[in-house]
Amino acid sequence: MDKNSIFGIILIAGILIIWGIVQAPNKKELESRKRIADSLAVVQQSRVITDSARTVRPLSEGVVSAAPADTSGSRKLQNELGEFSALATGENKFYTIENSLIRLVVSSKGGRPYSVELKKYKTFGRKPIVLFDGDSTQFGITFYDQNKAISTNELYFTPGDTATRRSAEKNSDSLAMRLIVSGDKFIEYRYKLDPESYMVNFSMQLVGMKDIVTRDPASLDLSWEINVPQHEQLKKNENQYTQLYFRHYKEDVTYFKTRTSKSVQQQEIPTQVEWVAFKNQFFSSVIIADNAFSNALLKSNTLPDASPYLKNFRAEVGLPFHRLENETIRLKMFFGPNKFKLLKKYKEYKLEDLVSVGKGLIRWINQFVIIPIFDWLSHFIGNYGLIILLLTIIIKIGLLPLTYRSYLSQARMKVLKPQIDELNQKFPKGKEVEKQQATMALYKKAGVSPMGGCLPMLLQFPILFAMFRFFPTSIELRQEGFLWAKDLSTYDAIVSWHQAIPILGNHISLFTLLMTISTIISMKMSDTSSSSQQIPGMKGMMYIMPVMFMFMLNNFSAGLTYYYFLANVITIGQNYVFKQFVDENEILRKIEEKKSKTVKKSRFQQRLEEMAKQSGYRTAKPAKKR
Repeated sequence: MDKNSIFGIILIAGILIIWGIVQAPNKKELESRKRIADSLAVVQQSRVITDSARTVRPLSEGVVSAAPADTSGSRKLQNELGEFSALATGENKFYTIENSLIRLVVSSKGGRPYSVELKKYKTFGRKPIVLFDGDSTQFGITFYDQNKAISTNELYFTPGDTATRRSAEKNSDSLAMRLIVSGDKFIEYRYKLDPESYMVNFSMQLVGMKDIVTRDPASLDLSWEINVPQHEQLKKNENQYTQLYFRHYKEDVTYFKTRTSKSVQQQEIPTQVEWVAFKNQFFSSVIIADNAFSNALLKSNTLPDASPYLKNFRAEVGLPFHRLENETIRLKMFFGPNKFKLLKKYKEYKLEDLVSVGKGLIRWINQFVIIPIFDWLSHFIGNYGLIILLLTIIIKIGLLPLTYRSYLSQARMKVLKPQIDELNQKFPKGKEVEKQQATMALYKKAGVSPMGGCLPMLLQFPILFAMFRFFPTSIELRQEGFLWAKDLSTYDAIVSWHQAIPILGNHISLFTLLMTISTIISMKMSDTSSSSQQIPGMKGMMYIMPVMFMFMLNNFSAGLTYYYFLANVITIGQNYVFKQFVDENEILRKIEEKKSKTVKKSRFQQRLEEMAKQSGYRTAKPAKKR
């Protein structure tokens, strides 16, 4: 370092020291600052005393007033909120309205739904089911007043009376929360609840608010946001059914996908929306427009695994706003279980689509076959394990003709196996095409179709898929025990360990294991061994598939794997009975009779030959012997 650099550093240090000495407060300034600090402390204490001394009076008695302290904080609020500044401070109190089914807690801050408890349901840990709870929830309208941004979610409402609890168990009751700006200018939220109902009637009355500024002059923005808590045993499984649903006005219900790599999904809808639902596996929170929301911005955010919540849902909807001096906007809020029969009562809204029962044919089977039978059996039987058993028997009886045709086809293939083996020995390697042609010719002469056994089984697949959609989302099975399974809606672990194995998890479910074993036994009994001769490795693949399904279904509903196990057991029993009555020698005799008969040309083939003759062509004829 040279002399110039050292001199520069010393010069800069000297300047900083001199500047600090000059700017240091003298004795008078220190005393002045102390007096200001003491004054602010007195003002803050005065504000606390004033806030605690506020009294809440019924709406009929007029505006609740309090003399705010003239401080820098109040001036800041005045600058930010204008005439709404007096409503930005207060004590957050809670008011409850409930019936025998739900308990709705409303917060004075924002006048919003603070929490909802479903009284007749418990979490897997036997705690009360709370759909949402806490300060993370948001519910309020946003607008501009005198160029100042106002959000009612941050302002303090006044209750309609001093009662903190209201009961609607016998008669309808309502809870009113009012945001009073002045005597003739206010916003009132009113929650009305009927006995034995999960539906809350909500109205928003705006008096003297016609001149407020909104993003769209014809609509008022309403924001609703909640964190969805975990209720069930397996978070990952529950998250697969936790989705944001919505319905376009008078159209189909749609939803955000769960099987996606995106943790955040967002959709802006410029057209009318009838309702928006925040749904998890068995319960939903739905906001329904009286007619339709003018637009919507919807957002879903999957939260980290360490979080006690599954997802964060947010909806910003446009409420039609006519800018009247006294205007009321009416909505409905559904807080309840995803029970198909219950939601079907609100068929004008198509809320039953919140129950995941599949699409197309799968939905048709569940809606008109499986669910009616299930509900009918539940009227007479209280044990859902027995209900699933009877349901399986009824379905297997209905599918009996298809099962029998499949067995007959397999029996025909079995008696033809020796002849197929002869063809396999007759044609060496390299002549697979000739061997296949000869095999198909044999099938044709014998009147046997190699797909005859597969087609009846394929026709049963829609039933299997319908059950795959029905059981994991059936709230009737939730926390219903059977045998060793404590809850048929989740897995029935008999062995568990700490470190999870990919796909399989950290346990073994007994019904899943029984399903796998019974599937292998059923396949072994119905194996004709013919296909495995023609397609190398196919036989081994057939027995690998059940093991793969065991890995896939190990975390699924015990009710589902219990049904598959029962279906396999009944199929094994049916095949055993069929074997006693089906004579394979008689089948072989009939096949030989068909082979000896001349195969007649089909009408289609005859028409083709006639068309060829008319066009001047002749079918090829064998050469005459000389």
